[in-house]
Amino acid sequence: MLKLKLAKTAGFCLGVRRAVEIVLDAANRQQGPLYTYGPLIHNPQVLKILAEKGVTVLHDISGVKPGTVVIRAHGVPFQTKKTLVDAGFTIIDATCPRVIKVQAIISKYAKQGYAAIIVGDREHPEVVGLLGYAEGMGYVISHLDDLDKLPPLERAIVVAQTTQDGRLFDRIARTIAARFPHFKVFNTICDSTLNRQAEVREMARSVDAVVVVGGRHSGNTQRLARVVEQEGVLAFHVESETELDCEAIEPLDSVGITAGASTPNWVIKKVCRTLETLPCQAGGRWRPTVFRLQRWLLLSNLYLAVGAGCLSYACALLSGIKPGFASAVMAMCYVLSMHILNNFIGREAVRYNDPDRAAFYDSNRWVLLTIATISGAVGLLMAFALGPVPFLILCVISLMGLFYKARIVPGEFKIGKKIQRISDVPGSKTVLIALAWGTVTVVVPHFSVSLQITTTMVFVSLLASVMAFVRTAFFDILDVQGDRIVGQESLAIILGERKTVRILKQLLVIFLAVLVFAPMMHLTTTLAYGIILSLFYMAALLVAFERHSVVPGLRFEFSVETVFVFTAIVSCVWQLFT
Repeated sequence: MLKLKLAKTAGFCLGVRRAVEIVLDAANRQQGPLYTYGPLIHNPQVLKILAEKGVTVLHDISGVKPGTVVIRAHGVPFQTKKTLVDAGFTIIDATCPRVIKVQAIISKYAKQGYAAIIVGDREHPEVVGLLGYAEGMGYVISHLDDLDKLPPLERAIVVAQTTQDGRLFDRIARTIAARFPHFKVFNTICDSTLNRQAEVREMARSVDAVVVVGGRHSGNTQRLARVVEQEGVLAFHVESETELDCEAIEPLDSVGITAGASTPNWVIKKVCRTLETLPCQAGGRWRPTVFRLQRWLLLSNLYLAVGAGCLSYACALLSGIKPGFASAVMAMCYVLSMHILNNFIGREAVRYNDPDRAAFYDSNRWVLLTIATISGAVGLLMAFALGPVPFLILCVISLMGLFYKARIVPGEFKIGKKIQRISDVPGSKTVLIALAWGTVTVVVPHFSVSLQITTTMVFVSLLASVMAFVRTAFFDILDVQGDRIVGQESLAIILGERKTVRILKQLLVIFLAVLVFAPMMHLTTTLAYGIILSLFYMAALLVAFERHSVVPGLRFEFSVETVFVFTAIVSCVWQLFT
């Protein structure tokens, strides 16, 4: 099996993420023309998305209708900003903070009569922007030999393009220190670039090849590929999964994956998924069949629906209720129907977050819609068989799911920041999915037995909701870039990725502690001790993701969804022995 290793530093750096978020936020709320001064970043997929959202790349302002212009992450000369303002444009500055720091250093010393020597690529937009702060005393060097071409300089500072090769800058800096000891040297390469280069250099020593994902015109991506080659290892620089040389990669035992600072998550994910399918395509008869079955179960949400049935079974045992076939089928059908329909309703976000799933839904549209309709009807039928109250509850939560993106508040009214749909409420998707799982796996089966609200029902439904919440919020973290593109304020966007992971771990720790005492407090049966294993399972996945020891792809997503099946297995063993 091909071993894949994903770099921790792969993908958007701080400056690029900030610039993209600024433009997307502006595009989602802006009225009137919106421009970026030059391409925002060097990535064709992101630029295509921005174009689809009405963001125009501005090269020449003559004859252009004034509007809002976003200064890209690379920055621009000060004079360019002044020209834009004088022409009637409103400026949003998305220059990377690291680049601003270099601009400030050059500007400060230029006022004192210092020349600025910039180690970088002469035509790179960041370097062009930096030269604008040197007051006509700027010089660019890209190689050691360029030092001989410099004019005699009494006073000079030396800075670096923030994405420059760290080793090259060190060599140039040492040479300058020896030849021009009176020059002031500032290592302005950003930490993200240095860490990215150091990590890929280390990675190259432990794999057979490294796939470098990023735009052809991205300087930092090109340098990552060169770093790999300097280590004597095969480097495959690709912009997307379609450019992968599968024939060359297939015989290898291990492949590393890294990406440039302007490469979005969904592009990296598609490359990872393509690479993990290679062994399955060349594994005889059974392996491709198993892979296709696994892929169908995952993308269609059938496996997730099985997980809902498993959780319903486990929660019944936790509650001291005899597990019912109708309850499990009802939970499975509800989850299957709602998740399929919501993937169609929210297809714009799915298109960016999970392109593989989007393509799957496009090619199997009528089959999936038929499955959703039938499973929805069967779920309601099962709920009706359980009693009028369970049937009413399922009808209510089903309608809430169907109308999640429908306009409820009339256009002339607004709540807060123009909330007209349930989906407009920040973080609502994660919370409502979790509550729906707790309702359908615990509350509905409980009311089929008794209409009395008990502490056991409340606690177990809360436990089920927390497990569903952790699972959903975890996928929100993976989908954060696509959600921001479509303007969907998920929990990970509101709180940030790191804070969301921290909250999820805290929730798991709290419930781990509570489950130890739950049977003693007569909140659950002794199965609670077994469910602790499920929470450990979820915590292990979170830690593995946080440490980047897993590759985002089909196998990892399948292991996340398996938590509910694992919970049912633990419950089955407990039932057999008690």
